[in-house]
Amino acid sequence: MTIEIREAQEKDCATIGRLIRLIAEYEKMSDEVIWDDQTLYQQLFVEKRAEVLLAQQGDEVIGFALFFHNFSTFVGRKGLYLEDLYVLKEKRGQGVGKALFTRLAQIATERHCGRMEWVCLNWNEPSIRFYQSLGAVGMTEWTTWRLTEDKLKALALQAAD
Repeated sequence: MTIEIREAQEKDCATIGRLIRLIAEYEKMSDEVIWDDQTLYQQLFVEKRAEVLLAQQGDEVIGFALFFHNFSTFVGRKGLYLEDLYVLKEKRGQGVGKALFTRLAQIATERHCGRMEWVCLNWNEPSIRFYQSLGAVGMTEWTTWRLTEDKLKALALQAAD
C-alpha cells in the first residue's frame, strides 16, 4: 500500500497528541509530556508555532514529523528544525521515515532554507543509522543545553531584582 504524506489539519490534533506520547514513550521521556489537549491545539492550529506532516496508509496514520523554522546567523537564512519524527513500530523499515524526510527536504528547498537540523538521542542507534543513510552528519562537537520553565522563571526573577 502506498504512503501518503499530508499536512495535518485541526481534526488531526488528537492523533498528533497520541503520536507525541508514543515518541515520548519510545525515548523513555513520557514524564516530560506536560501539555494538555487544548494547549497542543492552541499552539499548533491557532498560534501556528509548528507544522505537522502525517504519514498515512489508507485511513491509518502511521507516522508524523513536527517541524518549525529557526534561523542561522552563519548561513544568514532560515532553516527547518525537525522537532519530532516518529513511525509506528510495526511500520518501520518500510520507507515511511524516508518519505517524511523527503517531503521535509522538499519543503526546506521550496522555502529556501539553508539547512535542516534535528537532535537524536545518543543511544538511538537505529535512528542514527537511518539518518546516516540519508547523508546526515552528526554534530558531535555541539551539546544541547536547556532551561526548563521553572529555571526560566527563576532566572527572570533574578533579573528583576
